[in-house]
Amino acid sequence: MKLHYWLIIALASVVTACQNNQDTQKDQETVTASVTQQSCYTYIKNRDTASLTTLMSGHIVTGELTYKLFEKDSNKGSIKGEMRGDTLFADYQFNSEGRQSIREVAFLQKDGKLVEGYGEVVERDGKVMFKDHAGLKFGDGIAFTKINCN
Repeated sequence: MKLHYWLIIALASVVTACQNNQDTQKDQETVTASVTQQSCYTYIKNRDTASLTTLMSGHIVTGELTYKLFEKDSNKGSIKGEMRGDTLFADYQFNSEGRQSIREVAFLQKDGKLVEGYGEVVERDGKVMFKDHAGLKFGDGIAFTKINCN
């Protein structure tokens, strides 16, 4: 009878240990899914350069964006937005000519690059925004190439 009793206790312990291991694996998967992913991009053409660094957590994206276009004022600032399918829509808050500005930016993931979108814009509450996301054009502007973040 005592042996039967100890066998039941041992079996219950094994079942409990297996259940705890499964819970730990689920917790680790949840943490992995919410990890922030960093990506870095660059654009160089003739004397024009630009760089973009993004941090993505889920569908939320933040980062830094800099444009240094030849014979134009450079600007540098931060982005905050979200991925919608294969397109990043974000607010770009930057300084140019000593003035703080905000404009909406859009980047399409295409062929391993982030291609900047252009379209008709309007100003609302001090922010320059696209009039219609469906009317955006991608491909004729800046195409950022992914690089290693160092």
